[in-house]
Amino acid sequence: MSVTFQKMHGLGNDFIVLDLRHQDCVIDGDIARSLSNRHTGIGCDQILILRQPSNDRHLASFEIWNTDGSRAEQCGNGVRCLGFYLQMLGETPDGQFELAGPAGVIRIECLDDDMVRVEMGQPVFDQQKVPVLLEPVDGWYPLHLDGKTYRLGAVSMGNPHALLVADDLDTIDVTQLGAAISSNPAFPQGCNAGFAEIIDRCNIRLRVFERGAAETNACGSGACAAMSILRRADLVDRTVNVTQNGGSLTITWTGGLDSVIMTGPATHVYEGKLHE
Repeated sequence: MSVTFQKMHGLGNDFIVLDLRHQDCVIDGDIARSLSNRHTGIGCDQILILRQPSNDRHLASFEIWNTDGSRAEQCGNGVRCLGFYLQMLGETPDGQFELAGPAGVIRIECLDDDMVRVEMGQPVFDQQKVPVLLEPVDGWYPLHLDGKTYRLGAVSMGNPHALLVADDLDTIDVTQLGAAISSNPAFPQGCNAGFAEIIDRCNIRLRVFERGAAETNACGSGACAAMSILRRADLVDRTVNVTQNGGSLTITWTGGLDSVIMTGPATHVYEGKLHE
């Protein structure tokens, strides 16, 4: 039996998309690790699964698997790819439509030139809901690692994020320090560890070590998290261009209970078949 899959990416953050609304395929941690292996499988940063929605308000539901076989709650670049894929199939209505994900409902709008706009939800700064076990000092969390103290911001975008502001992003060992922050007991559910360099109030550079996937070329939820943390600290304006290794996203957050809006490209690479 063969199963059709799509290979897609958002700014180089790449995905296997399995549309299981009308075909069957068993997915578990072992299979996720096997498929995402870049040497012996298809290769990807995450696997995105589309399923039938539980009600007619949503176009579809989705789930996310990391390369280490764990589940993820949110993926901004992946959500844009799912929206673009559904547009390719001719299933998307004019204007916004909704997908139901592990972290809640996501509103999506497909624009011209393969651009997709997504309402990523309200950023949650409550430390119990991130969650983070550190005590904040002036809105930042001091984390002690290897004799050094790092000042982190923390927020949940449906998944937990930490952010370190750097004077020069190129001097940070994102792999080592990102892994240490991501797996630190101060974040009981782990976290995506972001590193931001502020260029000016409308532009930042960002690198993200993703929980369960290591550093990726881009992280959509990480871009939303970084912008919301910096905006809350009044270090950036309400619309920010976030440049990552794979390209740029436009993130807007007006504050308060408003949703963070992410706009960026999605790319379909190829269609293939898995043979069981």
